[in-house]
Amino acid sequence: MPELPELNPVIHGKLRLALLSLLSGVDEAEFTWLRSRTGSTDGNLGAQLMKLEEAGYVTVEKRFVQRKPQTLYRMTEAGRAALTEYVQALKQLLGGAIVS
Repeated sequence: MPELPELNPVIHGKLRLALLSLLSGVDEAEFTWLRSRTGSTDGNLGAQLMKLEEAGYVTVEKRFVQRKPQTLYRMTEAGRAALTEYVQALKQLLGGAIVS
């Protein structure tokens, strides 16, 4: 039996996987946009983004726009590589399974 691939535990969380997937398709995203796209609470979203930041998968920029705080997130090259590896491992794990 072939050895099963390891799935990156940082990415494997449902919300973290969704966040990286969303960020992979844009140059940057505001916290509020990510919240609306995921339906997450502020606290949970902030905690999961912090885990991704600590892993080096996203960067954060905080600034003010017309005196209102704005938090922007960008996926790093390390984040892109980790997401690609995760998807490849998932494909290997699924193998010949039929996914529809």
